[in-house]
Amino acid sequence: MPDLVDLRVFVETARRANFTRAAEALDASAAYVTKRIQVLEQNLGVKLFHRSTRKVVVTEEGERIYQWAQQILDAVDGMVAEVSVGRAEPRGALRICSSFGFGRNIVAPAISQLSARYPQLKIRFEVFDRLVDITNEGFDLDVRVGDEIAPHLIARRLAPNHRVLCAAPGYLARRGTPRTLGELASHDCLIIKERDHPFGVWRLRDGTREEVIKVTGPLSSNNGEVVVQWAVGGRGIALRSMWDIAPLLESGKLVRVLPEFTQEANVWAVYPSKLGNSAKLRVCVDWLQESLQALIAQRQS
Repeated sequence: MPDLVDLRVFVETARRANFTRAAEALDASAAYVTKRIQVLEQNLGVKLFHRSTRKVVVTEEGERIYQWAQQILDAVDGMVAEVSVGRAEPRGALRICSSFGFGRNIVAPAISQLSARYPQLKIRFEVFDRLVDITNEGFDLDVRVGDEIAPHLIARRLAPNHRVLCAAPGYLARRGTPRTLGELASHDCLIIKERDHPFGVWRLRDGTREEVIKVTGPLSSNNGEVVVQWAVGGRGIALRSMWDIAPLLESGKLVRVLPEFTQEANVWAVYPSKLGNSAKLRVCVDWLQESLQALIAQRQS
């Protein structure tokens, strides 16, 4: 009979199509992964991968075994999670990712608190300015701002949030305050290309009516914190999340523009498998939901 450990090594390797990446996800060596795959192939009497110098490709037999292995591992993980609830602290490795500004300012403090509460967790946190393929890149969880989520992923809303148009009083005094969305075309708009946000396209809602506008301007960046700095410096109109700019609105450094228009951009936990299959992931998501709501509310108060 195949060993569960070997099945898990096989599934990780098949997901990543690379022995080295599978080894990193398993916190093991590439030699260990190679050995366990060889043992599993001997036990099952089949070849699981076509190997090359750059990647490995699952064979036809391997594809069938992958489906069975995934079902078996999901069932075992679900059993362990169910019987361990309430009696064992979560432990093991967790890989979490998020975007630059939100990850640094909001998610990182919550993860620090999570690590202090559950010291048996080994958390690796990374931030990106692009959309992460969490399954193929080996992440357990993506903490994401924005409501566009692929249907094959599982998500839970962690906290409410929306984006608003804003600018410095000095810019509006110099260039005038737009009264309609159409007037934004004649203004300097500070454009951001952050993760999966479309470049120069703003989707804004006024009640039940949504409008899509194309904006331009002399300044653009892939970093939201840079755009906020430019907005405070009077360089143009920005579309930013309330968690980010609420203190600046309160202080008067920025003011709302066309306040009747907003863009829904809630905070989500996005993960590739059901929470019931992983006690450590379920605890992490529950913790982040409580922590992020409190942190965001504090910044907006």
